[in-house]
Amino acid sequence: MADETLLIQLQTQATKNQAFEQLVKIYQRVLYYHIRRMVQSHEDTDDILQNTFVAVWRNIDKFRGDASLKTWLYRIATNESITFLNQQKKRVHQDMEVLENAIEHSSSGQSVVDGDTIQEKLTQAIMKLPEKQRLVFNMRYFDEMSFKEISAILETSEGGLKANYHHAAKKIELFLTNGEWCLT
Repeated sequence: MADETLLIQLQTQATKNQAFEQLVKIYQRVLYYHIRRMVQSHEDTDDILQNTFVAVWRNIDKFRGDASLKTWLYRIATNESITFLNQQKKRVHQDMEVLENAIEHSSSGQSVVDGDTIQEKLTQAIMKLPEKQRLVFNMRYFDEMSFKEISAILETSEGGLKANYHHAAKKIELFLTNGEWCLT
């Protein structure tokens, strides 16, 4: 079903419930992974995804169509994630310290690097990025979005997003090769 048709059904009282179920079926998985890459926790991701769909339900009648339905959904999911991250900043920092210690202890003495270790190091590097760079990197690298799509979701210039992505990629590369980067 095309987003335009779905949107009309969502904004029509008689078909709203059925169209919303269809919307959830179509976008639940991609929004889940989009959110998951930002917050890392399955439980938190589920909560944020639910909050996202609640916000969509409450605001679908206000959707003006300035952006595509997909862009609007990603914007809501991103904003819900940012709100959660801001509220949980202390907890996230503590989790990063635990992750750093676990990776240090698990990789010490290992002569062979396996895929799980590489994934853990990549996750650690991404979580160390500033929030904006982490968002842009995840959306570009994992979601394979164009800078134009990311620009519409984050309401930021494409040039700024390209710079954020470039800096994020360089920091991740430095971290993976040296185990750290300069934060200044």
